Amino acid sequence: MLTKNQRLVLAFGGWALLTLAILVLLNSLDIEYFFVLCLIGFLIIVELSGPFTTKPKWRSRVNIVILAGVAIFALIVVRKVLEIIAR
Repeated sequence: MLTKNQRLVLAFGGWALLTLAILVLLNSLDIEYFFVLCLIGFLIIVELSGPFTTKPKWRSRVNIVILAGVAIFALIVVRKVLEIIAR
């Protein structure tokens, strides 16, 4: 029997592999697309896996990963906007 943390890791691994396969099939494999889609999947999985009434201890550690992901996402968006403005 898998623990909740192990199920979370397996769900995210499956999401990442599915995302990678879809990007390869669509011939649009790009690290930025992959990162953004994986971040979206991670956020969905974390929200659906946690209880709604209490905050488990592991949630504070996951929030650090979420904040880092959102910061990287913001850098990607700024870079894309600057790229569009420069044209």
